[in-house]
Amino acid sequence: MKSKWKKICLTWLTVFLFVMVVACSDGAFVKDMENKETKEKVTLEFLWFSAGIEGEVMRKIIKEYQVKNEHVEIKLIEVGYSDLETKLKTMIASGQPPALTRISNTGIFAEQSLDLSAYVGGVEEFTSQFLPSIKPYYVKGDKIIATPMDVSSNGLIYNKTLFEKAGATVPQSPDEVWTWDEFAAVIQKVKEEGGAKYGLVVDGTPHRYSTLLYEFGGSIFTKDLSKPAINNEEGVAALDYFINLHKVGIIPESVWLGGENPGNLFRSGTTAAYLAGNWMLSNYKDIENFEWGVTYLPKHEIRSSVPGGNYIMGFKNTGLEDETADFINYLSSQEINAKFNQESLFLSARKDNSELDYEFGKEMFKTFSNELENTPMAAANDWGNQVVISKVSSDMTDAVVKALSGETTSKEAMDKVAEALEQAIADTE
Repeated sequence: MKSKWKKICLTWLTVFLFVMVVACSDGAFVKDMENKETKEKVTLEFLWFSAGIEGEVMRKIIKEYQVKNEHVEIKLIEVGYSDLETKLKTMIASGQPPALTRISNTGIFAEQSLDLSAYVGGVEEFTSQFLPSIKPYYVKGDKIIATPMDVSSNGLIYNKTLFEKAGATVPQSPDEVWTWDEFAAVIQKVKEEGGAKYGLVVDGTPHRYSTLLYEFGGSIFTKDLSKPAINNEEGVAALDYFINLHKVGIIPESVWLGGENPGNLFRSGTTAAYLAGNWMLSNYKDIENFEWGVTYLPKHEIRSSVPGGNYIMGFKNTGLEDETADFINYLSSQEINAKFNQESLFLSARKDNSELDYEFGKEMFKTFSNELENTPMAAANDWGNQVVISKVSSDMTDAVVKALSGETTSKEAMDKVAEALEQAIADTE
């Protein structure tokens, strides 16, 4: 009898537990469904510019995110790069900033940006995932004003066909990097024996020129950014050397003094090498009349590139800060960041995405990435000081041009830039 009652009790206990499990499960299911149904639909305006195919890549990423977050609609608003800052200023001034934007000049909108530090685990934890050389671009004080999306690097693209004709070889590892004097000798050989019409072409911008400045141990500002440093001994020596490279015919005068397009000169197949940004790799994919590649930049006192790139910034006072931060977090994750950069043929600033499986130019991207790894913090500190430096970029270019043309000495040219920098610093205080 006792055995019978024990079986009955166990049976009822089993039934009771089963019912409770089902009830709890159904309750959780119903609650989850209610949450999905009651989450308010929101629209995030995402201001965006494209230079290549990255807009299409971003659209695919947005679509995948919206499948997982049905209450969020992300509206991509595309504008030209040159119009982005004006558009942003207008939207902010009218009290209707977008939820987020892709941006390169982060410092200009630092005060209006959404502080992401609380959403991404804090400054130290978040920044430890990225190249240290770009930290000044997206961290201001104790605030994270944006997250890195893609990074750019200056490097050296060369004409393999012309080098081979001259019997000239390039460094195969960072241990074999040329000095600038060694590089100049090789370029001269490629001109004389390889048939190159032009030696080295350099974009006529202060960003590209400053590569040489940092390699000579110079900088644009002092370490604390309070004063100009571009007119010190190292800064003047760098410009002297740049002028000499023109005088001896290594760099043609037609670019900086004549306004000729260096990218087109290299594409013509008549130029030995091109100091340019990594974005030129995708632009040169279609070259068929000669072989080309990427090697390491020459060095002087040190090796250096100049970091740049694009970031994702959210804005305050939209009422959509939480949703914006969640999407930005998604974009900056290892998986999504890798997808964006690999498919767009960009460099990633994430340390764990330093070697992506590109469909084109994998080893070339690796070389550009190595340039950033050997770039001093001064380069990022200088160019991360965007509010000031944006006011004097044209002054820097003009000063270099006047020194190249012989109108002024290198010292006089850099002193003039220093005066403009001092005024720009004073204007922002």
